[in-house]
Amino acid sequence: MSRIGNRIITIPENVTVSVDGTTVTVKGPKGELSTEIHKDITVNIEGNELKLTRKDDTVKNFHGTANANIKNMIVGVTTGYEKKLETIGVGYRFALKGNVLVVTAGYSHPVEVEIPAGLKLEVPSNTELTVSGTDKCLVGEFAANVRKIRQPEPYKGKGIRYKDEVVRRKEGKKASK
Repeated sequence: MSRIGNRIITIPENVTVSVDGTTVTVKGPKGELSTEIHKDITVNIEGNELKLTRKDDTVKNFHGTANANIKNMIVGVTTGYEKKLETIGVGYRFALKGNVLVVTAGYSHPVEVEIPAGLKLEVPSNTELTVSGTDKCLVGEFAANVRKIRQPEPYKGKGIRYKDEVVRRKEGKKASK
């Protein structure tokens, strides 16, 4: 972890990073993000380079985490993050109704999920969903919660999965005889 903490982060020219005590704020073309870091970690900004230093080895794990979080915020406000989901199964589909995602996934009722602020959802077809935003943690968590509604099952492969996910398939009891 300490090697990740010692990594020097280059700040792009269209991004501004400001430090106020233990709060680090990153502003860029796609928005603004901020995070709290440990009190024993200091942020040094020299030109377009950002370096984190720790007071002693007791905060070594926070050092790497803080560096990774700041790097993720810089990437988020410049390019953003995106997760793609798809449904496999008869009648499984996504629909947007205002600020609510409606998922039909084989239950007796459609499941409604409220979209958090800061996320943008697109439904290119009724079986595909694209979750995008600036906060890596928020994008990943929302996509994981949508996938959790109906996880892909190993026998027929039905369910909600990530676009590039490979589901290990099982043969079933016919193959054992």
